[in-house]
Amino acid sequence: MVLKKAVWLWAAPSLLTSFVIGAPTAENQYALQAGDESSHPTSQRKLHGRFLHITDLHPDEHYKVHTSTEENIACHRGHGPAGTYGAETSDCDSPLSLVNVTLDWITANLKDSIDFVVWTGDSARHDSDEEIPRHNSEILAMNRRIADSFVNSFSDDKGLVVPVVPTFGNNDIYPHNILMPGPNKILKSYTDIWKDFIPEEQRHSFEYGGWFYVEVIPDKLAVFSLNTMYFFDRNAGVDDCASPSEPGYQHFEWLRIQLQFLRKRGMKAILMGHVPPARTSGKQLWDETCWQKYTLWLQQYRDVIVGSLYGHMNIDHFLLQDTNEIDFSFLEAESADQQVNTRESIEDEISVASSKDYLMELREDWAKIPDPVKGPALENSGKKKHKKWKNKLGGPYAERYQLTLISPSVVPNYFPTLRVFEYNITGLEDTPTWMDTSRMSHRKSASLPKPEYRELELRDVPEVDIEKKKKKKNKGENGKTPKLHVPDPPAEGTPPGPAYFPQALTLRGFVQYYANLTYLNNDITTGDEEDKMSSTGWDAGKHKDKKPKHDKPKPKEFEFQVEYTTYDDPIYKLKDLTVRSLLRLAHRIGQTSAESLGLSEDLEQEEVDGDEDEDEDDVSKEVEYQDEDQDEEDEEFSDGDVDAEKKKKKKGKGKHKGGKKQRNTKIWLHFLKHAFVSTRNMDELKDLK
Repeated sequence: MVLKKAVWLWAAPSLLTSFVIGAPTAENQYALQAGDESSHPTSQRKLHGRFLHITDLHPDEHYKVHTSTEENIACHRGHGPAGTYGAETSDCDSPLSLVNVTLDWITANLKDSIDFVVWTGDSARHDSDEEIPRHNSEILAMNRRIADSFVNSFSDDKGLVVPVVPTFGNNDIYPHNILMPGPNKILKSYTDIWKDFIPEEQRHSFEYGGWFYVEVIPDKLAVFSLNTMYFFDRNAGVDDCASPSEPGYQHFEWLRIQLQFLRKRGMKAILMGHVPPARTSGKQLWDETCWQKYTLWLQQYRDVIVGSLYGHMNIDHFLLQDTNEIDFSFLEAESADQQVNTRESIEDEISVASSKDYLMELREDWAKIPDPVKGPALENSGKKKHKKWKNKLGGPYAERYQLTLISPSVVPNYFPTLRVFEYNITGLEDTPTWMDTSRMSHRKSASLPKPEYRELELRDVPEVDIEKKKKKKNKGENGKTPKLHVPDPPAEGTPPGPAYFPQALTLRGFVQYYANLTYLNNDITTGDEEDKMSSTGWDAGKHKDKKPKHDKPKPKEFEFQVEYTTYDDPIYKLKDLTVRSLLRLAHRIGQTSAESLGLSEDLEQEEVDGDEDEDEDDVSKEVEYQDEDQDEEDEEFSDGDVDAEKKKKKKGKGKHKGGKKQRNTKIWLHFLKHAFVSTRNMDELKDLK
């Protein structure tokens, strides 16, 4: 289904509540099917095993169609290629029309087939036009409008039917990037703006620190909204996560307590936030002490945490935190103050030009990870070699690593994007939903017990006087460094969590939707000329030198279509989204870099070398992963000058060095294609090799 009108942000309430929900697009074989709500009353909504991740809308009420995309103009003035639904591949923000039709499409196609929404922030425009500077009142007003639109999009006549879990981004506050410790006016304002989303019993906690969680499946699964502004290295209003007086420290104490309660209740958690824990050998987004503590927390609660979802960076990719890099010297306040971190801060806004170096560094880091598949064959090597190989992965489930998934954005720095995850609900099909519990609670029903909740009060963390802190920085009482509260690990014998082994609540995969604005705006005649990437901080986009072919906009009917799905991607070959599956993918991508760095043979030897001092292990417990055939031909990545006969001869030669290099190049180009949401042609992608 496609929608012609955009009414959500500005329509009267009566129009919003009477909007008729249409059927999913019939011709799209991957479109998620809407649930048949007529078969059961609204108080018995069923789980579907799907949820939506949406991020970085960046609505701009000053956007004007057919204006210039040049720097300091930002699609506000002049004459140029700015389209009705946005100026794709430029640094312009989203027109309100794009936000409207996006929410319309979600309401018509996804509302009745998802269980919850993860909304990871940045719902205000950038401060990119000196003639129209941002103001705090404008930022808050726009966030309120967007929040109200989410309420209208996911409600029936009785209220919300789907829980929405928001977090704010670095552009949702003023000045951008800077959030002082709470309580403060910004947190108080968002407590009111998000009153429909934050559980009532957690609003005081949110006003104090900007964090909360929602039991999206009561007594089974909670989504934690992390306030990553207190981890962000560009936030000059705070210092680190090691000093007890800092909100980052208090945030982790709150998270530790809540995850411990979830473990006792047998629940699982998804972590979400705006700024991701991106960290390569030379660049990072978080303060190092925050990254260290986050990695330690995820290691200790690996039986509880299902996955981590973030936005901010606009590019489609994933991260792997390596627990071998945990350094406890960063986690003690006194020691952390003496540490020197040599990593540079990643640029605030990731453009194509700036992301090139970042992605290359990411690939080089992936070149050094052990192969999760190429361990010693059971029948050809002893137990000690298996022990050595498994230790490199942290065990058979690769628990040495943690996975962070970063979704591309709605704002068309590339193409507008939505991501719908599928997760395992085996055994949970008849579990009461969030709507059931929410509405029963409103009716003050006694049939369901109130979930146990432990709010982190100020007394739960060491109090440090700000003035004394200046004299005795990072000291607790009597001038001693406070003891680090290391979370308890999983109990001995605890099976691996959903992030590591397929089970209930494991993320199975996702469908990625995108809107091809070049086609939908219907304004630009595309040619075969090579598109150039901007070398400056601002990107005017692929069409910066082109003029609209129509005097008046003539856009096509808006729709999202499937860009790709992890279920049948012929290159990625992901059977699920467990850590080991993504570790295998990262290793394959990294091999292009490994060959150029001369690391391949060294890594291969490391993986099979035994350690004579290792204890023997029960090999029968080893989980075998079969390496799939990687020699499938893909027309999209062929050179076009190889005839069918030559292709047949090349088939099956993947084990030779040339064949392996060709495969590695193919997967790297495929990764880049998705990183930039199918906006870059093959020549541009090859330039990034």
